[in-house]
Amino acid sequence: MAEATYDVLTIGNAIVDVLAHAEDDFLVQEGLVKGSMRLIDGEEADRLFDHMGTAQLISGGCAGNTAAGVASFGARAAFIGKIADDELGRFFRHDMNALGVAFPTAPVDDSTPTARSMILITPDGERTMNTSLSACQELTSDDIERQTVEGAAITYLEGYLWDPPKAKEAFRLAAKIAHGAGRKVAMTLSDSFCVDRFRDEFLELMRTGQLDLVFANRHEALALYQTSDFETALACMEEDVPMAAVTMSEEGSLILSGGQRIPVPPAKVERIVDLTGAGDLYAAGFMYGLAQGHALDACGRLGSLAAAEVISHIGARPLESLSQLASQAGLAA
Repeated sequence: MAEATYDVLTIGNAIVDVLAHAEDDFLVQEGLVKGSMRLIDGEEADRLFDHMGTAQLISGGCAGNTAAGVASFGARAAFIGKIADDELGRFFRHDMNALGVAFPTAPVDDSTPTARSMILITPDGERTMNTSLSACQELTSDDIERQTVEGAAITYLEGYLWDPPKAKEAFRLAAKIAHGAGRKVAMTLSDSFCVDRFRDEFLELMRTGQLDLVFANRHEALALYQTSDFETALACMEEDVPMAAVTMSEEGSLILSGGQRIPVPPAKVERIVDLTGAGDLYAAGFMYGLAQGHALDACGRLGSLAAAEVISHIGARPLESLSQLASQAGLAA
């Protein structure tokens, strides 16, 4: 097998996050379900923006955040996702390039705007997302560069992008190319509401060997197997995919692989400010460790370290060098 050009390639929604603090009463007033992610159109995005408090723009999207985390560890990251050639799209591309993330995807060739997500952060750090996907949904198989996929040690797929039929085709093509080159394919289930919509398709991906690694949190695992018993969900997941990393908030995470269950404690956090991106950065740390050949418990600890950094401040991308934090924790490659 040829040496990898990239440690991790992520494929997903290219979104600019619009973040603002909000009280719980505001969510009730707006009829929003705390901690959820809903899809909205451009008109609703404009209306909500007008009602929100002071906002901050940050490049986001789950897969983009994961790529940013991988780059912060000092690893080689690439990202495939669709933007427009507009102000937000140029903002997003600039941020990816500034992080050293390869971003080969061409913008849409029509007037569809770059996606944005209105994220409301309550005092407990929980985030409620309202996302207008727009250009994100224009990703097709034509955007999957064979050379980029073949050169990535791990190709990581974002469950949120499983809605548009053309994006599904792009995902399946990327997985086929990756496996054809002897590489690994990972996927995040993204959200329990996402799992409810695409449960059968996600299970089919797992059970037909298209995925080598699945990331999920406790709620997503329960939703995937339609059970209230966590042990049942874990046992089913062990049967369906070679490896899984299941996050459990303050209880840390659990890695399932080859009949083993490896518990990983959470990293210490002085103060939780914003939970946005915790799962994205856990995946970044885990896959960075996997690509570097670390043992699975160390991969989990790298994931916990990255998640702890990102929830200690506003925004879903690291502000501190994850490479330096890993070195300080004795987890450097």
